Amino acid sequence: MEAEYVIVGAGSAGCAIAYRLAEAGRSVIVVEYGGTDAGPLIQMPAALSFPMNMKRYDWGFMTEPEPHLGGRRLVVPRGKVIGGSSSINGMVYVRGHACDFDHWRDSGAAGWGYADVLPYFKRMEDWHDCGHGGDPSWRGSGGPLHITRGSRENVLTRAFVEAGRQAGYPVTDDYNGHQQEGFGPFEMTVWNGTRFSAAKAYLRPAQKTGRCEVVRGLARRVVIEDGRAVGVEIERGGAVSVIAASAEVIIAASSINSPKLLMLSGIGPADHLAEYGIECIADRPGVGQNLQDHLELYLQVAISQPVSLYKYWNLLGKAYVGARWLFTRSGPGASNQFESCGFIRSRAGVPYPDLQYHFLPIAVRYDGQAAAEGHGFQAQVGPMRSAARGSVTLRSSEPAEAPKIVFNYMSDPQDWIDFRKAIRLTREIFAQPAFAPYYKSEIQPGADAVSDEALDDFIREHAESAYHPCGTCRMGAANDPHAVVDPETRVIGVEGLRLADSSVFPRVTNGNLNAPSIMVGEKAADHILGSPLLAADNREPWMHPHWETAQR
Repeated sequence: MEAEYVIVGAGSAGCAIAYRLAEAGRSVIVVEYGGTDAGPLIQMPAALSFPMNMKRYDWGFMTEPEPHLGGRRLVVPRGKVIGGSSSINGMVYVRGHACDFDHWRDSGAAGWGYADVLPYFKRMEDWHDCGHGGDPSWRGSGGPLHITRGSRENVLTRAFVEAGRQAGYPVTDDYNGHQQEGFGPFEMTVWNGTRFSAAKAYLRPAQKTGRCEVVRGLARRVVIEDGRAVGVEIERGGAVSVIAASAEVIIAASSINSPKLLMLSGIGPADHLAEYGIECIADRPGVGQNLQDHLELYLQVAISQPVSLYKYWNLLGKAYVGARWLFTRSGPGASNQFESCGFIRSRAGVPYPDLQYHFLPIAVRYDGQAAAEGHGFQAQVGPMRSAARGSVTLRSSEPAEAPKIVFNYMSDPQDWIDFRKAIRLTREIFAQPAFAPYYKSEIQPGADAVSDEALDDFIREHAESAYHPCGTCRMGAANDPHAVVDPETRVIGVEGLRLADSSVFPRVTNGNLNAPSIMVGEKAADHILGSPLLAADNREPWMHPHWETAQR
């Protein structure tokens, strides 16, 4: 079996690359271990907590005991399914802040500043403002990926934005456009009431060209001959075979599996590879390092009126939601229910937002566990740019074995300061008049958690991953000893091998990572094809005029 290009991973970036290569007339084989994304648990937006907790769709990764979180092991959901994590995520669409990408550029990823990536965000989008406003010149139209907004019919969802305004923060019509900072409507990858994953946007159109084939199997290693990648060794049905690539091999297997596959292929820290008897082909100490994520807390409030989504949190309610969605693709099941958000700065002197809010008009966790108190709401909040860094390392040389994952969450003293500030700022927002008709009591952390020590205990026991791992194959200058790929997404030290997914992020971006992961695939495709890059867009995003002296 052979194609010009072999892509490992049918996730967010891999699907985008496959489509652009097939569109350009190239033959492509995509290797994906996971199975079909069909079925209501993936396709119904409100059912998002199910697929990320199912062995059928999730790799089931867990961290090693995290030393600064009391030795807790946290789950690390990654999509093991067509569409990758775009088929099991929360469907939240956030580009990131302009300054994130300028930091990429300034840290060695030349050509990846905001002016360079903005045209790729616009190319990939088919943006629907749904009557909520925003300047369409900042957004894309007619692209493969549908971006929509929820109806915000729930009074709590609207109250959250109003409370932010009452607390002195700006309101933004489009946090993905001119102004990220402030409170406003959330965007989602939902279209016609169903999840609109990278598989729908890119992979299926690629397959329709007749030039893209998906092969199910476990990628065991990249086959490298005389310093050049020539194919991928896969295992399927108990047999091992090689899929040959006449042009290039492209790894897009996630920030967990991409560094693992590189190391199994002999690309990584030489001393670590030697521990497992793996011949070192390219000594790249940065492979598996620089692991980052967003950590968050659930601040939950019990309310005095039955206006939350808890009214559906029973057998009859869930049956109604499911049946309405199944037959009409409408109702509560047609939204991820993350319909309002906030991006704020934790203190004066921070130039752009470093805290993100996901608001939900029910008190419930990602694992589907609702608060015992019944009707309520919650804001998920956490710092965006922790200095903590972790790693992904091999556990053995066996390809089917999960790697060791350590994030070193809360290892930087500033993390504790930022989380305490996040809790106190959130309480201030919840205390605004907009919530007065509904507010009953704080579920967690609870009214008694006031001191730094009490808040730290709550953080240590309850902080959870927002499921945004990235950075393990950092992009940088070719002469940077810790960079893994160069700015054209070529793996340094091996010919004919590229890598493009969230693992190449030099630093985590503001917000959810699906959008920038797809953007990386879009831009990588032009580098792979040798196509002229889209012209830079040098418009200036909004920055708070008094950020140096004011927190809001």
